[in-house]
Amino acid sequence: MGAVVLGISTDSVTSHGKFKSKYELPQTLLSDPEHHVAEQYGVWAEKKYMGKTFMGIHRTTYLIDEDGRVKQVWSNVKPEGHADEILAALRS
Repeated sequence: MGAVVLGISTDSVTSHGKFKSKYELPQTLLSDPEHHVAEQYGVWAEKKYMGKTFMGIHRTTYLIDEDGRVKQVWSNVKPEGHADEILAALRS
């Protein structure tokens, strides 16, 4: 559909390489270990798990048009079925 898919996380380049190989992903994965990009997008934030509070990534998808404008945002993304949501948005 002409879309470019990029994945980004605070994991290392080495970790991304293993993940990409394991799941045979065609997408480009970007490493942001100092969470500079994550902070700019507002997804590096406080999280809670089992009564503990820590900083981490809030899984989010951004649909950005060819002019660099954010067209749609999905927060608290779950992998199952998410690709279909994105495809529907690209078709509309």
